[in-house]
Parts: sequence; C-alpha cells; structure tokens
Amino acid sequence: MEFFTQFLQDLVPYWADLVELFGGQVWLLMVTIILSATAILDMLQRRFLRALHYQLLKRNKVWLDSFVDAARSPASFFIWVTGTVLALNSLILKIGVYVDLIPYIQSFKSTILTLSVGWFVIRLVQRLELHLKDWARDDDRLDEVTVEALAKIIKLLAFILTGLFFLNAFGVSLTGLLAFGGIGGIAVGFAAKDLLGNVLGGLMIYMDKPFTVGEWIRSPDKDIEGTVENIGWRMTTVRTFDKRPLYIPNGIFATIAIENPSRMSNRRIKETIGIRYADIDKMAQIVKDVREMLLNHPEIDTEQTLIVNFNTFNASSLDFFIYTFTKTTQWVLFHEIKQDVLLKVSQIIANNDAQIAFPTRTLHVEVDKIASEINMR
Repeated sequence: MEFFTQFLQDLVPYWADLVELFGGQVWLLMVTIILSATAILDMLQRRFLRALHYQLLKRNKVWLDSFVDAARSPASFFIWVTGTVLALNSLILKIGVYVDLIPYIQSFKSTILTLSVGWFVIRLVQRLELHLKDWARDDDRLDEVTVEALAKIIKLLAFILTGLFFLNAFGVSLTGLLAFGGIGGIAVGFAAKDLLGNVLGGLMIYMDKPFTVGEWIRSPDKDIEGTVENIGWRMTTVRTFDKRPLYIPNGIFATIAIENPSRMSNRRIKETIGIRYADIDKMAQIVKDVREMLLNHPEIDTEQTLIVNFNTFNASSLDFFIYTFTKTTQWVLFHEIKQDVLLKVSQIIANNDAQIAFPTRTLHVEVDKIASEINMR
C-alpha cells in the first residue's frame, strides 16, 4: 500500500504533461492507464504461475500443480474483465453517455470473482480427474468410473451455483427462483420423464458399476454385445464386435439383464464327444486318459470343477463329456487352449484303437428268406 501511495505521489508532477500529451482528454488518459496496468498485471501473474507450474512438474508435484495450472486462465480472466469494467465505467462517467448502464456494469462487476472461482473449480476438477484415473489404473481400491462420476457431479454443482450467484447479482430472487424451479420441475419431469430416466440410469451405473469403460458386456434380453467405450449421463456407447457404435439410453439398463464376461474368473470348456458302439470296452480307459491329460495340462485350472464321464447311449455313439475351466479369460488364448485339448482327446481315442463316431445305419438282410422267395419264383 505504501508503495502504491508513493507511486501516485511521484506521478503527480508528470500528470499535467500526460494530460497535455493526450490533448487534454483526461478520460483517454485514464482508460489507457487502467488498460496498461491490467496488461502489466496479467503479464506478471502469467509469468509467475507459468514458472511455478514448471517447477512443480520438475519436482513431480502433480497434485499441487493441478491448483496452479487450473488458476492460470481464470486469473487472467479476472484481471482483464476487472480492468475492462473499470475502464468502461470511467469512460461512461467521464463522457456522460449510457449512464443508465452503470448499475448493470456494477452488478456484473460483483460477479467477476464468482465466475472466476467457478471456472477455476471446473478446471481443477478436470485435472484432478485425470490424475485420479491414472492412479486408479495402478490401484484396485480406486475405480475410474467412480472418479468420472464424482467429477461430473462436482462440475455440475459448480456450474449451477455459479449460475445462481450470477442471477442473484442482477437482482433475481433465489427464493422465487427455487420455488418456481420446484413447481416447474414437476411439469418438466412429466414432459421429460425419459430424459430423467436416462440420467438416473446413468447415475445408477456410476454407483452400482455393473460395467466400466473398456469391458465387454452383452444382454440376453436385447441384441447388445460389445465393448463399452463411454458412459455418459444420458447414454452409453458400446462398440460392437463388427466395429459399429451402439448408442444405448441409460434407462434401458434398469429393465434388462446385463452379462459382463470381462469379469469372468475362468473360461469353461464344455464338450460332448462320442465313440463307436464297437469301442464300448475301451470307454473306461479313454475317460481315464482324458481326465489325466486335463489334470496335467498347464492351462487347465484344476482347482475348479473338472469332470470327464461316460454320459449317454446315443443313437449312433457312446457319449462322454468334458467339463473343465481354463486359467485364462482371454478370448483368443482360450480358443487356442480349447483346440489343443480337443486334439489331444482325439489322439487319446486313436491311441486306444477306438474311433470317434458319426451317424451310421446298419441294414440287416435275412439271406435264407430271400433265397427261398427266389426259388419259389
């Protein structure tokens, strides 16, 4: 404060020269001084925050840097809007035109800090969201979907509160606005029940987390299957396996069953294999060898249910079934393991001098009866 007072005292001897330089137009001099001071102040804060930003990044202080980086643009906005409003106010008072705009300018001036803080909060939440998502990828205690949901809620609240303070500065009664919002909300709720249902559905997805971005989902009730690309407030985007985007309103998920294969602990091999009736005496040994092969297979999870048993006298075959689980849940690797298992089963059958059955028909001909009929002719 003392520095500023001393600066004004030092400026007094040069004031007359400055006024003369501007042709006696004091208002022009005042506007120039205000805008120049605004530009200098903005330049100083930009340099300071930029230097602080780089220093924090070098020291890997990403959380503290989020506050500094989020403040850069809102600080410039606050400085320039404040300086412009002061210059405009001085200009109107000096010239004496559009004086009736001064109350509105004063009302807007009182909201500059509110707008800057609201913008700062939104930018801060965006940066913290990115850092928390990076953290969630390495820490199972934190979930990316939960982080995204909380970020959206905080940004929405910041936007609403900033808007309410802005309207209040212009004389709009918040009590009346809230009362009107309560009555109008009922009417809007009936008119936009589907939209509200989708928004609430999105909120339930964020809270219950039946799936997250990047997971494979499918529904037995609807023709829905693919990888989740985005979970929005109104709809969820699923990329189908033929690479088509599928946009699903969130309200749908409240009425259908959803499977999440991405969260399987194992994948199941369930196959029925038949051998010929002529090889019935070899069935016990085949079943024993297949079970032994599965128990020794490095990709089969032997801690899960493992069954190999003779099961059915079928029309053209003697059937035994294989019921076991792989350690992997990866789709491509699973099929490679399943192929290896089936090929080994076929080799076990061959090693036991048996054959895999296929539909056959045996025709019995009574030779003596046919011969007697020929002799009678």
